[in-house]
Amino acid sequence: MSDVNPNTQSSPIDDLIDLRELISVFRRRFWTLIAAGTLTFVAVVLFTLQATPLYTATSSVVLNVRQSQVVDIEAVLSGMPPDSAMVDTEVEVLRSRSLAETVVDSLDLTNVPEFNRELQDPGGLSAILSGLKSFAGALMPRPAASQTREDADQRTRESVVTALMEARSIRRAGLTYVIQISATSETPSLARDIANAYADAYLTSQLEAKFEATERANVWLNDRVETLREEVLAREEAVARFRDQAGLIDAEGATVAEQQVADLNSQLAIQRAELSEARARLDAVRSQLERGVASDTIAEVLASDVIRELRRQQAEVARRQADLSGRYGPRHPEILTVQRELADINSQIDAEINRIVASLENEVNVSAQRVRSLQNSLLEARGELSENNSAIVQLRALEREADASRALFESFLNRFRQTNETGGLTEADARIVAEASTPQNPSSPNVMLNLALGVVLAGIVGVGLVFALEMLDTGIHTDADIEKNFGLAHIASVPRLKVGLADRFGGKTIDPAQYVLEKPLSGFSESFRTIRSAIRISGIDNQNTIIAVTSALPGDGKTTTSICLGRISAMAGSKTLVLDCDLRRRLLTEALNPEAESGLLEILSGAAKLDDVIVKDAETDLDILPVAQTTFTPRDVFGSTAFETMLEQLRERYDLIILDTAPVLAVADTRAIVSKVDGVLLAVRWKKSAIGIVRKALHEVQASKANVLGVILNNVDLEAQARYGYDKSGYYYRSYQKYYTD
Repeated sequence: MSDVNPNTQSSPIDDLIDLRELISVFRRRFWTLIAAGTLTFVAVVLFTLQATPLYTATSSVVLNVRQSQVVDIEAVLSGMPPDSAMVDTEVEVLRSRSLAETVVDSLDLTNVPEFNRELQDPGGLSAILSGLKSFAGALMPRPAASQTREDADQRTRESVVTALMEARSIRRAGLTYVIQISATSETPSLARDIANAYADAYLTSQLEAKFEATERANVWLNDRVETLREEVLAREEAVARFRDQAGLIDAEGATVAEQQVADLNSQLAIQRAELSEARARLDAVRSQLERGVASDTIAEVLASDVIRELRRQQAEVARRQADLSGRYGPRHPEILTVQRELADINSQIDAEINRIVASLENEVNVSAQRVRSLQNSLLEARGELSENNSAIVQLRALEREADASRALFESFLNRFRQTNETGGLTEADARIVAEASTPQNPSSPNVMLNLALGVVLAGIVGVGLVFALEMLDTGIHTDADIEKNFGLAHIASVPRLKVGLADRFGGKTIDPAQYVLEKPLSGFSESFRTIRSAIRISGIDNQNTIIAVTSALPGDGKTTTSICLGRISAMAGSKTLVLDCDLRRRLLTEALNPEAESGLLEILSGAAKLDDVIVKDAETDLDILPVAQTTFTPRDVFGSTAFETMLEQLRERYDLIILDTAPVLAVADTRAIVSKVDGVLLAVRWKKSAIGIVRKALHEVQASKANVLGVILNNVDLEAQARYGYDKSGYYYRSYQKYYTD
């Protein structure tokens, strides 16, 4: 048995081997690659040829970053800020469903068959899909529901809107403020109209948004102004009502009580001054009279017209007295008359002086009375003012509330007038910089581009399929796979027997056991000679006489290998025995001696002897130890001493003993058998046996302390295997094939 170390370090040659492996992958999957690529390319070509020509028209709008300001009044809906997020937001607005609905209504696209599929005449693939949809709908039960004409029209409109949204494209031109609106249609003029209608609808929607915002603001402001007007009136009426109730009559910015207090204070000051002045004059007159000052020097006396007149008369009488005294004596009657007149005048002067003093005293008394009266009035006014001050506090609060309401009312009134004035000055935040023109050439399908993409797609699909198949292919293909994955020797690759075309249609098959007899020089027969030689070579030190042939699962060709190996060995002159150890399926017995009435179990039970059970192959000198058809036992016959004794007896009589065992993963008996033989051959089926399954089978065999000689690869398509590598079974396949007759 030859071992291969899987941990051997890679060398530069391994890199070349990897490249060769890649080439071999494409060699063996060449027709898969060609078929997948061709089908993909043909599908692209057919799609391109049957595709309806579509035309694309593009219009462009630019967002205004500078707003014209006719009046210096802030707008209700302000202009857009010049930033990137704003542009992206407007792109999403253009992509909105509501704007698409506006375009559908403006162009009446519900009556255009291109967008309304209900108006289209189904044909070709559309007819097939429509039929399948109707058939599926008929099979699926639906709850009965009443459908009005309005509901049907609404669904139709929604489908048209959806079709329009699929036919238009909105994108930003780089990092600019320009937004490009593209529309695709089967009709060039319709594509142009849709692109332009989108731009117009977008600008109109902006204006309508501003108008609606202004209108809503006006309505709200109007309601608010009316409410505030009523509130101002109510608060002002409350102020006036409270002022009247509290007696806080306003007189030139002050209340009546305040005005009265101020007036009384002024009058009191005046009266006090007059009183002081009158008292001063009275005191001066009394002081002068008490000192005996001549009345002629008293200012109050001198100021009296009566005194001045009396003084004049006194002077006149005194002049007459002096004139008469010069002419008459003291007792003269005229002199006496004059003296009496002078005394009378002096008496009058004294009386007038007393009257003046009394007048001054009266004036002082009157002024004092006035002062007292004013003081009493002032005290009363101050008491009333003190009472009013507490009411004024509440009045001021009411006035402040009224002032606040009045200010808020005036602010809203001014804003209401502003929005009314600026309502007609609203403009959109964007403008059209390029209207869509009628396209002259279709935008799709692009034949050359589609063909180029078809070639690329064909290559991708083909290569992808090849690698997918390789990844999914877990089978064993070459001897390198065996040595790499299991570390065992590859004994031989048994070729697949192919029937001719006429035999295939005629239902004829080839019997492998008969084929080695009819064509002993074929490559098929040679593979079994190789197996026989490998058995002999591996047993140079200890001859391998008893060989067990097993497999991981049924169908891997172990029975065919056992029969053909046995016949080849017998034809080579070796005394050979094939032993059927598969108690359940008995495939070897069914192929060589189906009528056997006794066999292996009868020998082990002592009911028969070897010579009575062993039969001769009808075609060769091969001996056969069958398994009787009706025999069944639950006992562990292969782990018994009788089985070991029988093997020792057979070893003495035969050069080669081949045990056809059951699959090792399916039946536990095989694990007992492989521990008692000289060597084990594991049969695997080319491409069909999974590496993981075979590895698990080998693990079970090796766990039984068996001597695994190697692996036999059955049912190999050598021509196909040649594409898996550059070894003898690959690159040199056509050269060594000439040495065989088949």
